[in-house]
Amino acid sequence: MAQPIPRSFFCPCPRGLEVVLAEELQEIAAQSSTLKVHNQVPGGVHCSGILSDAYRINLHTRIASRVLMRMAHGSYSNENDIYDMALAQPWEDWFAVGNTIRVDVTAIKSPLKSLEFTTLKIKDAIVDRFRDFCGDRPSIDTRTPDMRIVGFVDQRHFTLYLDTSGEPLFKRGWRQETGDAPLRENLAAGLLRAAGWKPGMILLDPMCGSGTIIAEAAQMLAGIPAGANRSFAFERFKGFADEEWQAIRNAVKRPALPTTPTIFGSDISGDMIVMTRNNLASAGITFDIPLKQIEAQEIKPPTGVPGIILTNPPYGERIDVRGDATQAEDEMATAFFSAFSTTLKQRFAGWQVFLFSADLGLPKMLRLKESRKTPFFNGALECRLFKFEMVAGFNRREQSKPVDG
Repeated sequence: MAQPIPRSFFCPCPRGLEVVLAEELQEIAAQSSTLKVHNQVPGGVHCSGILSDAYRINLHTRIASRVLMRMAHGSYSNENDIYDMALAQPWEDWFAVGNTIRVDVTAIKSPLKSLEFTTLKIKDAIVDRFRDFCGDRPSIDTRTPDMRIVGFVDQRHFTLYLDTSGEPLFKRGWRQETGDAPLRENLAAGLLRAAGWKPGMILLDPMCGSGTIIAEAAQMLAGIPAGANRSFAFERFKGFADEEWQAIRNAVKRPALPTTPTIFGSDISGDMIVMTRNNLASAGITFDIPLKQIEAQEIKPPTGVPGIILTNPPYGERIDVRGDATQAEDEMATAFFSAFSTTLKQRFAGWQVFLFSADLGLPKMLRLKESRKTPFFNGALECRLFKFEMVAGFNRREQSKPVDG
């Protein structure tokens, strides 16, 4: 029996999550003798293995955006070199002429004048290859293609990938509804890991919105893989090994479900609480996650054991549901965060608080000094994950006289 061919993969992720993605991939690699994790680069992690390792990563990764399989890599001087490289690849071995395709190209410091023209040359090469081999050509579908081909160009080199994922991996298949500005699921999962949260630890999201952070944590606690509820592009590959895929799915071991709650959420909006409940049900969560409709300034610790607060607080127009819409936005934000800060200091001694925000002046509004700030990108938006240690004694230092017990 022929040995499976080793392949190179690239797993892109939201910028800032490369370190935690590499950690996660190492954990996935512990289940496989062939999957190896290599170097991190801005925006992703390189790894290698056999094709079934791509199945495994797609099922289990909570942080990668896609799993791209490298088809070709080489130097170029113009678009014709890129056309020749794309034409030389055996696309007909991977998918049928009846499959629809889409081509995307990204570049860093490329001397090429037009990425659109480069994209067109790659499309032409794939179409010409199929015409030569099959006498027919695949159709282009930019909205819901069967196959995505991804090109990456830098100053001297061109890399061509076939996407094994299909829809981006942050689309887990459970999200029924979203709030105004939902976090993507893979960013939420990355923030949980960056905050040091692990299943079994106490977690509270006091501004939970549609519940993305809570749902990701709950699936981790329940041992539900990120890709359990969706399909993937590799299932349409020629020679797709369905038995191997089913074996990887069946190897998932589910831990015992918790008997007492460890994950808690709240939001000022009753509609958001309903949305979170619906999303949790859709994500396969059958155990109790207490959710409260309450203003963030009014929260109390849900347990006697300190834990982690992780939340994506509102900013800009999202804050006006928390106050008087006639008030100036910055005044409202300052008043809100000042009150929230007082609550944290008075009630949450011993907790670690992580706030993810695009507002880099957030610590100043909270009147707190962060112990760490980690840069991340939410799409094109530069954000920070601020960490605050709620040490005992905050409240005493803030009072001018002792408080009666």
